[in-house]
Amino acid sequence: MSSNASFPAGQLAPPRFHLAIAHEARSPTVPDGGGGVPIHLFILSDVRLLCEGLNSCLARQECLHITGHGDLTTSPEQIVDSGAAVLLVDIATSRGLQQSAACRALSPALKVVAIAVAEVERDILACAEAGVSGFVLRDGSISDVVAAIHNAMRDELVCSPRVAAALFGRLALLSAQAVPREPATGVDTLTPREHEIIRFVGEGLSNKEIARALRIRNSTVKNHMHNVLSKLQIRRRGEISKHLHAAGPGSPAPSRVQPR
Repeated sequence: MSSNASFPAGQLAPPRFHLAIAHEARSPTVPDGGGGVPIHLFILSDVRLLCEGLNSCLARQECLHITGHGDLTTSPEQIVDSGAAVLLVDIATSRGLQQSAACRALSPALKVVAIAVAEVERDILACAEAGVSGFVLRDGSISDVVAAIHNAMRDELVCSPRVAAALFGRLALLSAQAVPREPATGVDTLTPREHEIIRFVGEGLSNKEIARALRIRNSTVKNHMHNVLSKLQIRRRGEISKHLHAAGPGSPAPSRVQPR
C-alpha cells in the first residue's frame, strides 16, 4: 500500500514507542555492521503515525530498503509482490499476527519482525506460534528495530532469560501433548485462493490468464501453484484435474472473470 493509504482514525500507538521514533528521527543512522545489499522491508501498522514514522526513520538507514508501507488491510499478495525479505508488523491488535501468517503462507521465506510487543508470556507465545522471526518490545528504539531485522535475516533471536524460559516451557508442553499422526494433505489443506487457482487450471487457463483474472502478478500465481502441487503431493499441474472432484460443493468457487 502506498504512503497515501487511508488509516483508521482515532487510534494511538504505544506512547513510549512514539517517543523513541521522535527522538531517533533526529539521530544519526544506525551502522549496518558490515555493509552489503540492503534488506528489503515492508512496514505494516494500522496506526498511521507509527507507520509513517517508522517509514521515515528506517528509510534513512543505508542497510535497509523500504519496499512499501500500509495498514492491515494491505493484501498479502501486495506485500509479497513488493519483493520484501522482511515484514515489520505492528501487533497491537490480533490482525497483525493474522496478516503475518497469511503472508508467510504465501511466501514461507518471508521473515516477520513484530513491534510494540508486550513482555508478557501470552503475547510472546502468540508471536512464536505465528511464525514471527523476531520482536521489539513496546519500549524499544529504532536501533532495536534495525537490530531485530538483521537478527531475523541471520535466523537469530535475542531475548531476555524470561522470554527464553517462556518459549522453552511452551515447547516442553507441546512436546508432552503431541500425539503422532499423519500430516494433513490433499484438497482439504488448500486455502480459498488455492481453490480458485485449481478451478481456473481445470478450466484450462494459463498462469498469465489466471493472474489477469485474479488481478495478481504472474509470479504470485506461480507461488500458489507451487503450494498446490506440494499439498496435493503431485509433480505436474496436469495432474490437478483428478483432484477437483474431491474439493466438493462446499469449496470456494472462483469469480467468473473472463481474462482479457
